Amino acid sequence: MRKLILFATMAIAAAVMPAAVASASAAPAGPDHAQVAAAPAAGPTAAQLLAKTNSCNQISNGKYKTDEDAGSKTVAVCGANGAVFWKADMDIDCDGQRTSQCNEDTDCCFQGDTAFHQSDGKPLNAATLPYIVVPSSSGTWNYSSSGLKGGGSCAVIYNGKVEYTVIGDTGPTGIIGEASYATAKDLGINPDPSNGGTDSGVTYICFKNSKVSPIENHGTATSTGQNLAGTFVNNN
Repeated sequence: MRKLILFATMAIAAAVMPAAVASASAAPAGPDHAQVAAAPAAGPTAAQLLAKTNSCNQISNGKYKTDEDAGSKTVAVCGANGAVFWKADMDIDCDGQRTSQCNEDTDCCFQGDTAFHQSDGKPLNAATLPYIVVPSSSGTWNYSSSGLKGGGSCAVIYNGKVEYTVIGDTGPTGIIGEASYATAKDLGINPDPSNGGTDSGVTYICFKNSKVSPIENHGTATSTGQNLAGTFVNNN
């Protein structure tokens, strides 16, 4: 529920195992990724999605920093038909369930909870579930007023790859650009909460009035996201 300070396309997979990330590699094994096999290998390419984010109709009242120690505010939240988007960095959120990847020893700022919970009431598992973090509501931007909610569907694009995620956590009011360990790993970004992430080049597109249920089912998040991404490309 906070943003770490950093220290430092689409390809079709085999029909029996479509990938959650729009790349040639299959999704990692795990309880959440196991659902990906049922998702159709469809949806816009990274290039098609990015082409619809070339210009920004700013809806945020000002801009965000990418890190706590950033010198200036450079990231605006932009409005589009059926979606909002922003272009930022990616810091690693490792909060939620304790795992070998995410705990007090691997993450100096680890918190054992997330803003939104699984269908069984437990915090999300950052190590296995691709999710993003939105800034907590403030005078700069109130995500809920833009039709976004916990479990909402988002597409995250980096280096020619597309990852479909959910909105899983909230962060500081003045900082933007953060996603779970699993999101970073699937996109080929170093997921280490102590020294991972990337300084730039990440585009986040979140679809208005969407909901993935249950929030922890990544297969559902992928199929839902692919359908909404197609609509986004067609309507913008």
